[in-house]
Amino acid sequence: MSEAVIEMPVELSVDVSEIVTEDDTPVDNLFSEKQQRLLTEALYSSWSGPEVGGGQRRKFLVAANVGLFPSVHQPPLVPDVFLSLDVEVAEEWYEKRHRTYFFWEFGKPPEVVIEIVSNRRGNELRSKLQDYARVAISYYVVYDPGRILGDEELRVYELYGGRYQRRADQSLPGVGLGLVLWEGFYEGKQARWLRWCDEKGELIATGAERAARAEERAALEAERAARAEERAARLAARMRELGIDPDQL
Repeated sequence: MSEAVIEMPVELSVDVSEIVTEDDTPVDNLFSEKQQRLLTEALYSSWSGPEVGGGQRRKFLVAANVGLFPSVHQPPLVPDVFLSLDVEVAEEWYEKRHRTYFFWEFGKPPEVVIEIVSNRRGNELRSKLQDYARVAISYYVVYDPGRILGDEELRVYELYGGRYQRRADQSLPGVGLGLVLWEGFYEGKQARWLRWCDEKGELIATGAERAARAEERAALEAERAARAEERAARLAARMRELGIDPDQL
């Protein structure tokens, strides 16, 4: 992962009242909206952040369609999804200076941004590639489910010396995560989805998947308990046939 660091303006008292932090631009399509939720919800449901030793975990913030403001005088970048480590949302998150991702408030850029391609107007492989490199985003991911930009569905870039280089794999060293393309159902829809995985390649489960696994484990435990009770009842019956009272043992 790149060691590049950008200088954060010391402007904690800056007036942000005139900065537009949100507008009425809608999500462009239903698949993208659901895909964004899959990427954010799974982390909050099943990931505790990277380990730092002693059982401690690093804090994180993952969000969709939230503006990244590098400085007061630069327009925001609005990735489909971003992940930032070692930060958390402020208690007073309704205040203007906490409503979005101001770099000078959080003290750093996010580690990962993900863009989901839905048309050719997004310039994901041109201007956005340069824009995210300029503000020192360590990993830039382009997911192109419709292969609008070429034959590849997934491209992962890592920042080196202020420029992005393609990674040969889909891991994100230092973040504790990777990415994988997964065929399956999410919220009742079958598709090929982009998902997070851990460093061993295991999927980060959604809340529904965790609940289903818990129900499956409970059902297995209940089945084992029922079989054990049945065996005990058969044994007691056989002992009574032999004139032995099992309750006296």
